[in-house]
Amino acid sequence: MASRHVPAVLGVERSLGGRGWQWRGGNMDLGGANGGGIAGLEDDIVTQLLLARGVAREDLARHRTPTLRGFLPDPSQFRDMDAAAERLAEAVLGQETVTVYGDYDVDGATSAALLVRLLRLLGQPARYYIPDRLLEGYGPSGEALVRLAEEGSSLIVTVDCGAMAHDALDQAHRAGVDVIVVDHHKCAAELPVAAALVNPNRLDEGDIGAAHGHLAAVGVAFLLAIATVRTLRQRGYFETRPEPDLLALLDLVALGTVADVAALHGLNRAMVAQGLKVMARRENTGMAALIDASRLNRAPSCSDLGFALGPRINAGGRVGESTLGVRLLTTEDPEEARAISAQLSQLNEERRAIEAEVQEAAEAQLAAQHNRAVLVLAGKGWHPGVIGIVAGRIKEKTGKPTLVIALDADENGNGKGSGRSVGGVDLGAAIIAAREHGLLVAGGGHAMAAGLTVAPARLDALAQWLDERLSAAVMRALEERSMLLDLAVAPGGLTPGLVETLDSAGPFGVGWPAPRVAVGPVRLVKADLVGKDHVRVIASGRDGASFKAIAFRAAETELGQALLHGAKGRSLWLAGRAKIDDWGSRPQAELHLEDAAWAD
Repeated sequence: MASRHVPAVLGVERSLGGRGWQWRGGNMDLGGANGGGIAGLEDDIVTQLLLARGVAREDLARHRTPTLRGFLPDPSQFRDMDAAAERLAEAVLGQETVTVYGDYDVDGATSAALLVRLLRLLGQPARYYIPDRLLEGYGPSGEALVRLAEEGSSLIVTVDCGAMAHDALDQAHRAGVDVIVVDHHKCAAELPVAAALVNPNRLDEGDIGAAHGHLAAVGVAFLLAIATVRTLRQRGYFETRPEPDLLALLDLVALGTVADVAALHGLNRAMVAQGLKVMARRENTGMAALIDASRLNRAPSCSDLGFALGPRINAGGRVGESTLGVRLLTTEDPEEARAISAQLSQLNEERRAIEAEVQEAAEAQLAAQHNRAVLVLAGKGWHPGVIGIVAGRIKEKTGKPTLVIALDADENGNGKGSGRSVGGVDLGAAIIAAREHGLLVAGGGHAMAAGLTVAPARLDALAQWLDERLSAAVMRALEERSMLLDLAVAPGGLTPGLVETLDSAGPFGVGWPAPRVAVGPVRLVKADLVGKDHVRVIASGRDGASFKAIAFRAAETELGQALLHGAKGRSLWLAGRAKIDDWGSRPQAELHLEDAAWAD
């Protein structure tokens, strides 16, 4: 509901989606007598967007055009970074056998690919190891680390995992192999034994490092690459050979950061902005093939990374072969790249079908949990590879943190779970606390996502404990769940020029939300169902302008039903993201609908 102390935008106290409308920051109502024209206002709009996202007025120039120069910290400010760089440089100078041990998701694949490509550029061939999600589970196992040592690796670098792998790293230490941990997940006070553990979320991290706790693992790996090259430079390694172009690795950083739903502010935003430029050059053979397999006939946008490229890489680890992502992103063979990309696309289609089945079964349990602050949904036969996606879908639908657990997922009959949270509710910290409380076999994560292993007999106790611990934070999040708008325009103001202006304040993602526009008042000229559950409309305003809008996965919602059946002859405000529809002979602006409200 809208706050009682702040007037609702356009008088919308409760929309069709059940939310009050509020300005994200300032009043950007541009729907006056000029029909919403924006001539001369471009700079004002971008400035307002930046201010509304927390940018100080004196810092506007740096954020308007985010660059690495403007946001990159000295890597040495991170705990253990210099030790990690020294050990990796030593391995290069000594031509040691190095194995990069990555997680099976996009962040793990891109982190592993980045370090493998870096070592190749330094003249040091590297191996990689990605565990099987179903057979080995998350994180490094002691058995795998010892086996890699026995096969000749004197240095192992774990990426996107390892921060909580105390037993596994103890076994590696006893086997005489050095391990560098590059991670971003929550840490316990006691760290595992390692040659170096680089993680901005260490509890003993300094102020600058801790301020970068929003980095994905691939971002931390990029900082390690910078530190390693600097160390080798100081040792004279590049007196007879060229230095690697580290900026060319930013396409991997962009993909991993966006797909891991890391907050896109500060350094992350700068790396993604520059990484998209690198990606457009198509210099990475595997990345180019992935773009082609995603049927993109233009340079990828930030949303493409999250909804087209990332899911394909993830599909390998979820329902296929876990090494496919790293193989694709490190290959120099165009034919191999095309074959792997096609395989990943096929696996992604299979993943969609499996996901739909699990989601339907999980949603059938929602009615019995309507009083819970944290949803804990569990079932036998659910594929562990899709539970994280389903948790995210249900979290978006309900506004509540959600855990989805596949029962009997390991040889001991334990359940494997994945959780997604909402802003203001630190699920990762709660899962770590639950593990320390004896409710979990294993568990960890970060604020917005977590993974766990739980004995079925402990499920009810876990659900009750999470409810008690997080209910206050969840209630606050639900109460503050307003529809935040950035500007309002008459239909004639929804133009490609406006979309271009809004996009110039990007890239957008978690922590740096894409602008949301209210358009109206309008009447619906047409409304119909597209695909299984998308609602498409054509809306016309009092200014004579009309536009297309689409509400994804909305057919069964109150919003979708109102658009399809209840809006005839009535006036509405429509709210959502302004996008370009470039299917026709000339680009048109359209609205990706998120909400609507009656205007009469």
